[in-house]
Parts: sequence; structure tokens; C-alpha cells
Amino acid sequence: MITEPPASDDKAARRAVTVFPVLVLVAGAAGLVTPGTFAGWTSTVPYLLGTVMFCMGLTMTPLDFRGVAKRPWAVAIGLVAHYVIMPGLGWLIAHALGLPPQLAAGVILVGCAPSGTASNVVTFLARGDVALSVSVATVSTVLAPLVTPPLTLLLAGEYLPVDAGSMMTDILKTVLLPVLGGLLVRLVADKLVDRVLGVMPWLSSLAVAAIVAAVVAGSASTIKSAAVSVLIAVVLHNGFGLALGYGVGKATGLGRPASRAMAFEVGMQNSGLAASLATAHFSPLAALPAAVFSVWHNISGALVAAWLSHRSRHSAPAPAGAGHALATTTAEEA
Repeated sequence: MITEPPASDDKAARRAVTVFPVLVLVAGAAGLVTPGTFAGWTSTVPYLLGTVMFCMGLTMTPLDFRGVAKRPWAVAIGLVAHYVIMPGLGWLIAHALGLPPQLAAGVILVGCAPSGTASNVVTFLARGDVALSVSVATVSTVLAPLVTPPLTLLLAGEYLPVDAGSMMTDILKTVLLPVLGGLLVRLVADKLVDRVLGVMPWLSSLAVAAIVAAVVAGSASTIKSAAVSVLIAVVLHNGFGLALGYGVGKATGLGRPASRAMAFEVGMQNSGLAASLATAHFSPLAALPAAVFSVWHNISGALVAAWLSHRSRHSAPAPAGAGHALATTTAEEA
């Protein structure tokens, strides 16, 4: 029997994907209009990202990893698609638009980042396979220290020098260790964490908004000349990622709900990580594509999810794991 998702879950999901882009957009505008207010914030970006990833770890449970064991083939397809399509698209778009080195490296770095955690809740809104979405996002994050640096070196090395070893160390410190720390706290203090779980998405949202404000303030003087080209690059990157992700799901016979999950796992990125790495290893200007991606992929994801949900409202099965997806939404990066 086909059932509708609980109304309370649906409302919470829509609120998450509505409020987060607005919050980030306001933060970006503040960084652009009053850059002096955020002077010196750049050095806090890794710590802010660590906060986001710690919150993500707090929301994780062994069920996330059990889902990988149950469907290793589907998760493997999602990981390969994510780490092939988005980096490749970033490189192609940077070349096609003739972006200057800083922006080209920034676009490619966004493509080399792991999946965004907001993809889980958007998959829920689209009536997709939420369990698959959570599994792919979790594993892509865990693998990021091993995958993101060499991919960035391979594709962005022609634009700017890339210290892959240093980048790997940074990802370990700002992503993997905080995630594992949060997971450990969840395991030993599960009941206590459950009481504050509802605060995690909002804390993460504020941290990502602060990252965007710092990034925009750091490159405020050059944003006007670069804004149009960056927006075009981000829209193309995200749009083709969503479409190709869905296409991979269909081509490999994963079915409609899983294909919807694949669309968002491929097309939505951990742009908070990309912004942090770009700021640390390139420049605030190189982090601008990640800041714009943070806003745009949540807007586009919500719109595509609404369209897909409308198409299957009376025919698709209710998404699996919806409640867990809402608990794990840490607004990415978001």
C-alpha cells in the first residue's frame, strides 16, 4: 500500500531547504556589503567546517553503515558516479567558460568534494530512496581524504599549484576526525544526543552561513567582475550533475526512487568543505564558486524535488528512512 510521508516530517524537510538558502544568502550579502565586519574571519573557516562535520557525526548511527553492507553495488555506483561526473564537469565547465585560474580551480574543487548532507532531505522531498542517499553521502565523506586531494591535483593542477598531501591532512582534521568524534559521542551518549538532535541542523546552518560570509568578504572587491561567470558555472555544474546522476541510476537499472537519490548525491556537493579548502590552499576568490554553490544547489534541489514529488504523488512508494534523513540533515554545505 502506498502511503504519504508524515506531514510533520514533510514540513520539517521543506522548512530546512527553505530557510537554509535564505540564511546563507543573507550572510553572503552581509559579507559583500560590509566586508570589514568579517575581517579576520578567514582563519576561523576550518573550525566552522569542523563544527558542521561534528554535527553530522552526532546524527549518524550504525544504520548508515549497515545500509552500505546491504546494497554495496548501488552505493558503489553512487560513489563512482559522484567522484567521476562532478570533477569532470568542473574541469569541462572551467575550460568551456575560460575562467581565470583562481575561479577555475575553485569550480573544480567544488566538483571534487564529497556529497552534501542536504541531499538526504531533498531526496526525501522528491520521494526518492533516502536510505541509499544517506549511505552514499556517508561513504563519500569518509573517503574524501583519499579521493578529493588527488582529484584536485589532477584536474586543477594546471591552473594553480596543489599540495595534495597538505590538503589530505586538512580534510582529515576538519572532516573525518570531527565526524568520527561526533559518531563516538553519539554511541556513548545516545540518549543525551537525542535530546539536542533538533538543534544540530540549525547550528550547522549558522556555521555554513558564517563560512560564506567570510569567503564573500575576503573577495568582495573582485566579486562584481566575477559574479556572472561564477553563477553560470555553478548553475551548469549543478544542473548537469543532477541530470547525469539521474541518468546513471536509470542506466544501471536501480529503479526510479534510487535514481532520484543518485541525482541529488551526484549534483549536490559539500561546498562548505570546498570553501574551506579553497580558502586555505588557494585564495578567498577561489572559494567564491563554493559559496555560490552553497546557496544555489539547495534552491535547485528543492525545486527539482518538488517537481519529482508532484509527478509521482499518486504512484511512487513512500521514501524509506525518511525520519532518519530528517535527523541527519546538517544543511550543508553545505
